[in-house]
Amino acid sequence: MTSRRAVLAFGALTTTFLVAGCAVSERARDQNDAQLSLWRGRLSIRVQADPAQNQLQDQSFSAAFELQGDANLGDLLLYTPFGSTAAAIHWAPGGAVLQARGETRSFGDLAALIKLVLGTDVPVTALFAWLDGQTQEVDGWQVDLSHQPKGKIVARRLAPALPAELQLLLDD
Repeated sequence: MTSRRAVLAFGALTTTFLVAGCAVSERARDQNDAQLSLWRGRLSIRVQADPAQNQLQDQSFSAAFELQGDANLGDLLLYTPFGSTAAAIHWAPGGAVLQARGETRSFGDLAALIKLVLGTDVPVTALFAWLDGQTQEVDGWQVDLSHQPKGKIVARRLAPALPAELQLLLDD
């Protein structure tokens, strides 16, 4: 049961970050009339199998997403292939919430939610910069923004954790 939850958490978190990375930027306004970025598209993530954990296959996840906000305040919706909502992630200063499969879980911050769901750290602040087409260096990660104007972002983690690849394909 624990491994199934880990896989579900990994999928939800991966989807969240991919949504953030592959979406097309639009502008929306929140209740306080502040402008928030909005991206839509598809994301996929693949993390290399961990022989130390007796994993025989890489872990992978893909989903359609809608991401609004920034690294401090935002919402991420992940969709099933049929268009229904698979998971919703909401974050603000002081906490983050994951809603999936009729359950709600709270976390101290978005980084903690992502680490639990994906089983690894993801550079959230850099991800939002990448979505905006800005190169932001992160130790252990390489990002390819050469196709970002066409809506494609690819980021690879080479170290220190297991190798991983995140791809974002943004809607036009």
